[in-house]
Amino acid sequence: MASVEKLPMLAEGYEKLIAELKALREERPRIVDAIEEARAHGDLSENAEYHAAKERQGQVEASIADLEDKVSRAQIVDPTTLSGDKIIFGATVTLLDDDDKPVRYQIVGPYEADAKVGRISYNSPLGRALIGRKVEEEIEVTVPSGDRFYVVEKIEFV
Repeated sequence: MASVEKLPMLAEGYEKLIAELKALREERPRIVDAIEEARAHGDLSENAEYHAAKERQGQVEASIADLEDKVSRAQIVDPTTLSGDKIIFGATVTLLDDDDKPVRYQIVGPYEADAKVGRISYNSPLGRALIGRKVEEEIEVTVPSGDRFYVVEKIEFV
């Protein structure tokens, strides 16, 4: 029997998935109404509204199935309950770059990642390079812009 891979995520990311799923489920009846209205216009072979509504219905159903799958496999992690001296999922890490300039990231799931606000996925090149590291360890990571070097300055669970 195949095991189901859990998707670690923060409670905030889980709530975002639930909200997106709810919005898509609420859209279902409106799509059905649009299909019925378009069907009433007659010839379906040349009915652009009908084809657009059917296409949107397919997109929504696929998105709902994908979100339901993610929600069912979600493993919610509360970083404040974690501790240790190694970087793990949920940790907030302060790194020093080549110029000794501090950068701070939280290790999160792929659906919550947003580098602009300091959240990187554990699947990203930097996220994979950080997992399991300790304070004062040096890290070299290859990113699209080239090789980067960091030193782990601090690990927090906030």
